[in-house]
Formats: sequence, structure tokens, C-alpha cells
Amino acid sequence: MEFDMKKRKQGWMTWIAGLALLIGGAAGFASLIAPLGTWLGLWQFGTGFQILRAVNPYTGWIGLVCLATGFALLALAHQKGTGNGLTLFNLAAGGALAAGIAWYIPATFQAPEGQNYPPIHDVSTDLLDIPQYVAIMPLRADAPNTTIYGGSPRMTPERNAQLQQEAFPDLVTRFYDEPQQVIFDRALTAVDEMGWELVAAVPEEGRIEATATTFWFRFKDDVVIRLRAENGRTKVDARSLSRVGGGDAGTNAKRLRKFFEIL
Repeated sequence: MEFDMKKRKQGWMTWIAGLALLIGGAAGFASLIAPLGTWLGLWQFGTGFQILRAVNPYTGWIGLVCLATGFALLALAHQKGTGNGLTLFNLAAGGALAAGIAWYIPATFQAPEGQNYPPIHDVSTDLLDIPQYVAIMPLRADAPNTTIYGGSPRMTPERNAQLQQEAFPDLVTRFYDEPQQVIFDRALTAVDEMGWELVAAVPEEGRIEATATTFWFRFKDDVVIRLRAENGRTKVDARSLSRVGGGDAGTNAKRLRKFFEIL
């Protein structure tokens, strides 16, 4: 009789731990399948975002409940002497971990709380003489976004520039005292360190073009770097432009900031 009671206790506690694993795992699976389906061409990135938006508001709470359930089951198993407390905790903690992944994925590309980014996806350090793409143009043949600065629907170059300057006033032309070739080589090193795919490097034109790929949704954003000699110094401008999407949650601006930090 005592053995049967112990088995029944183990049974319902295992059921609760399994339920925590199932719910947390479902949230984690949904957040992983959203970008995976986009990679595989099963749906457009908008559908992937809709999946994340449907799941993300609940993932933090799911994770906390799963973790609390694990600790409660661990304590209860110890109290009842069922001997499977660690197993129960691991099951529930697995659900918490999966829910944590589901929370983390959108957090990597969403704006921090209280931070609003403008609805633009094209930034340039020179807003009067915009750096132009050359070698990358064939790669963007099917891209929804134009390479005309501010050329998106419901946008103008003037409005794009205004929004950029308001949100990212630090994105300006940089000057270096070293010769152009020295800075050109350093820029190539920075491109490599950033993990971008080098498309073109033309020293005689002072032009470098590269493609950056975002981690989760594998979005392609194109970068052009322009170097010119001016008054004994090297003038460096850069531009980063997304191939798809309206706003970029500040991704292109962050990318150029990081590039110039390395440079």
C-alpha cells in the first residue's frame, strides 16, 4: 500500500513537471520555427514576426512559472520522500529554459523598453552626397527596398535624413590623419572583424562594399564604405541599407557605430 501511494505521488508530480516542459517547450519551438520558416522560404518574414508577436508577451511569465514549479516539485519530492525531486526539477527547468529562449530571440532585435527607433532602414554618414552601391547592385535585383536614399513608400530623402539625424546624431563623416591606403586596409580589417561578406574592395576608388547578415532572421543588409583624401587627411563615409523591411530597430545605425569603433 505504501509503495502504491509513493507511485501515485510520483505519477502526478511527474505529470506536472512534464506539463511545464511541454508548455515551455511549445513557446520555445514557436520562437525557433518563426525564423527557421523564414530561412527555408516557408513564409515571408512578416509571418515570422507575427508568430513571435503572438508568443512573446507570455514567454517571461511561462518561464517564471516553469521555474517556480520546478523548485516547488523539488521541495515537495524531498518532503514526500519520493526520491525523484531532481528529475522533476530538471523537467520543469527545461520548460523554463525553452521559454527563456522564446523571450530572448525577439529581445535581440527589438528596441529596448522606452527606446523608439524611427521607421527607416537606410542610414548614411553623408546626407548630402550619399555613398552609392556599385558591385552590390546585382545582388539587390530582387530586393523590395530601393537603393535610393529615402526612396521608400511614404518617405522622402529629406524626411529620412531628418529622422536619422534625430535618432542617430553621432552618425557623421569621420576624418583620420593617416594616408588613405592605411585607412583602407584598416577598413578591410574592420569588415572582416564584423563578419560581413566582402563584395568589392577598390582601393583606387576608395570604395568597399559588403553584405551583413542578421543572426536570427538572416536578413541581408548592404554596406558601402567610401574613402577620400581631403586636406591631408582621410575622409571616411559609410552607408548601411536593408534589403527588406520598413524600420530596422536601429540595426543599420548600430552596425555603422560598431564599424567606426573598430576602425
